[in-house]
Amino acid sequence: MTGLVDAHFHIWRQADLPWLMGPMQPRIFGPYEPIRRDYPVEEYLADCRPQGCTEAVYVQANWAPNRALDEVRFVAESARRAAFPIATVAYADMLAADIRPQLDALAAEPSVRGVRMQLHWHENALYRFAPNPDLARDPLVQRNTARLSDYGFSFDLQVFASQMAGAAELAKSCPNVTFVLQHAGMLEDLTPDGIAAWRDGMKLLAACPNIVSKLSGLGTFIRRNDAAHVAFIAGETLALFGAERCLFGSNFPIEKLWTSYAALVEAHRAAVPAADHDHVFNKTARRVYRLGQ
Repeated sequence: MTGLVDAHFHIWRQADLPWLMGPMQPRIFGPYEPIRRDYPVEEYLADCRPQGCTEAVYVQANWAPNRALDEVRFVAESARRAAFPIATVAYADMLAADIRPQLDALAAEPSVRGVRMQLHWHENALYRFAPNPDLARDPLVQRNTARLSDYGFSFDLQVFASQMAGAAELAKSCPNVTFVLQHAGMLEDLTPDGIAAWRDGMKLLAACPNIVSKLSGLGTFIRRNDAAHVAFIAGETLALFGAERCLFGSNFPIEKLWTSYAALVEAHRAAVPAADHDHVFNKTARRVYRLGQ
């Protein structure tokens, strides 16, 4: 297999992240005392390189919104210092009256390949991020998201099962934008009804040819690296999207709360049929995020 591409990771300085500063703030992945510290690129490379990782995509880690460019520049400098290729998915406010000034500024940074504004909302306030559940249906969000195609940017899409119908509408309204579904749709309800709702929503998303699915963050709601759980989600997702529309992401250092990089990669490699490895662990990410360009 060619080199592993990690399509979802973070590096950070604690001082730059509001949610890591001051009193502990509830997070979707539970208690996080062990990662309330700097996680520099050198530590990330020590984690990922032994597993054959040759390129990576950094996904914005919720710096203060007015510091989106500072975050991009921090990552670019880290990549230069480490001599390791890193592309960036940056933050942009899709509720801005006109997103173009933000996108113009991001486009001036060569590492930027896409944007993310987290749209996920849940009845459980601990899982809630967006101000309401229907941002994907907001005409302003749809108009601004459509602008991404002018810059060649993708959109990292983060929603729960109950929001997937709206997310499919967003994707259909922006046919020239590639959407990267975060964490394979964030299956958090493992009851039969919850799995059925997630599967139905995933079918809607898979029917949109401009959506690909990221196999990442699968330990978020069970807070462990469970090989059977990874295999279940990977199997369902691959059956719907196909290997050419699936890609791997570590979500490190979040998943470092409960596992090692080696064990995480091992679970995902075991879950994905060998014939699909080249797409899931390399080619899809390289195509979607235009790596090497």
